[in-house]
Amino acid sequence: MREGDTLVVPKLDRLARSVPDARDIADKLKARGVNLALGASVYDPSDPMGKMFFNVLATFAEFESDLIRMRTREGMAIARAKGKLRGKQPKLSDRQSRELRRIYDTGDYSVSDLAEVFSVSRPTVYRTLQRVPGVG
Repeated sequence: MREGDTLVVPKLDRLARSVPDARDIADKLKARGVNLALGASVYDPSDPMGKMFFNVLATFAEFESDLIRMRTREGMAIARAKGKLRGKQPKLSDRQSRELRRIYDTGDYSVSDLAEVFSVSRPTVYRTLQRVPGVG
């Protein structure tokens, strides 16, 4: 941005995640001669009322962000307790995993060969081999 430009931000939480970050960004913009518009109003960092208004908005934006984060964690904990949040499912079925292990244990195929045959990546083959116990 150049001097005299105006940075338009629809909501303050789109500019920064915390009050110190918002203050720092606003101060850097002011030093470069760039105006900051929050929604429909232009923020004037040299005016005491503008400075106070900006800090209050930044505080509420940070508070809102923290509330969302807290609710998300609580929701995930509840879902996990109910058994509904299980994470990513394996690429291969149990039967495919056992077959991959059986073929690997013959020693005739490399990990790269198995990845190609089962249409998965090499790391998936390694994870499957760790998950499925071998014979012996």
